Amino acid sequence: MQSVTEHFLLETRDDCSIIHLISADRINRLTLAGVQSLSVLMEELAEARTTKTNGKPLIITGNDEHFSVGADLSEIAALSSAEALEFARSGQRLIRQIDELPGQVYAAISGYCIGGGLDLALACDFRVCAANAIFGHRGAALGLITGWGGTQRLGALLGRGRALQMFAAAEKLGAAEALDAGLVSEIAANPVARCMELIAEKQPHVP
Repeated sequence: MQSVTEHFLLETRDDCSIIHLISADRINRLTLAGVQSLSVLMEELAEARTTKTNGKPLIITGNDEHFSVGADLSEIAALSSAEALEFARSGQRLIRQIDELPGQVYAAISGYCIGGGLDLALACDFRVCAANAIFGHRGAALGLITGWGGTQRLGALLGRGRALQMFAAAEKLGAAEALDAGLVSEIAANPVARCMELIAEKQPHVP
């Protein structure tokens, strides 16, 4: 079964759910409306699940060239101080919902995964990427810093030094570098298919 909005397509299967991030330009910006829409979806998914250990797994993915490029900088530039604060809080709430969602959450990443898109992927329990994946937090090059918790999560995952390189120097990592750093667990030709295989492997076997 599928449910589609202008921000995502939700695919519901017997063994998992898959969120496909979408946008008309195919770069999957996390706009204010998109973040709010995804937050509502996460509330609905949480209500349909029970605990972190036995809830239905979720896969979050984009398309072949973009997982997500994060927030829309032109939209942010037009926000008032109060609106910008609310946007930051909305993003934090979405990331927290993903982190706390009952059931394991997988990020299946192809192409660009940067800014808020990387924050979203970091909130997932597992990350599998394609060989064309590119990771980064480009805010420093623009005089910005993420407000969605990426500074804490990336530092905890990669270590303070490597995280500072990505934030302060706006360093980008390719798939092989991300694997070596521990940002992703695997590189796969088809990240979504590989995540589904991992989910199947974790399912209890019924005699």
